[in-house]
Amino acid sequence: MSLHDDAVLVLKAHEGQEELRRAYLEHLEAHPDGVWKACGAGHITASALVIDPERGRVLLTLHRKLRMWLQMGGHCEPEDTSLAAAALREATEESGVAGLTLLPGGPVRLDRHPIPPPCHVHFDVQFAAVAPRGAEHAISDESLDLRWFAYDEVADVADASVVRLLKATLDRL
Repeated sequence: MSLHDDAVLVLKAHEGQEELRRAYLEHLEAHPDGVWKACGAGHITASALVIDPERGRVLLTLHRKLRMWLQMGGHCEPEDTSLAAAALREATEESGVAGLTLLPGGPVRLDRHPIPPPCHVHFDVQFAAVAPRGAEHAISDESLDLRWFAYDEVADVADASVVRLLKATLDRL
């Protein structure tokens, strides 16, 4: 199965956010290359909010280009076999945390947002990943900083999209 086919199946199964979900599916129908960065009309991205439920905290990255505290995530790569695999790969690469596991049940949320050129629009499919006990993190080249925040601190450092993702994640726990 292609990554495009996986994305369509994942989005068809996603519950809630009907208008946005429909827009994602229409984008993929109109753009066979809609999962790849090269798609000038925008493209699907995969991200994961790394959480430590045992300690009530979330790991955020200070994104090097955007200079914002965000969840881990990014572009799909040719070796990604699914959106879930892309989200897990991105979360592992950007956090340095080994042994992350995605929360069951598929994506937690969808979030479409404009990005400075050449990307234009990201159709982000957002998952949540649980960090193993005693997880050690390491800053990647894509980050200026990487830090754990208590759940109640996230709204003070991150934008509304990250706050919505955290709320949806906590609702799923």
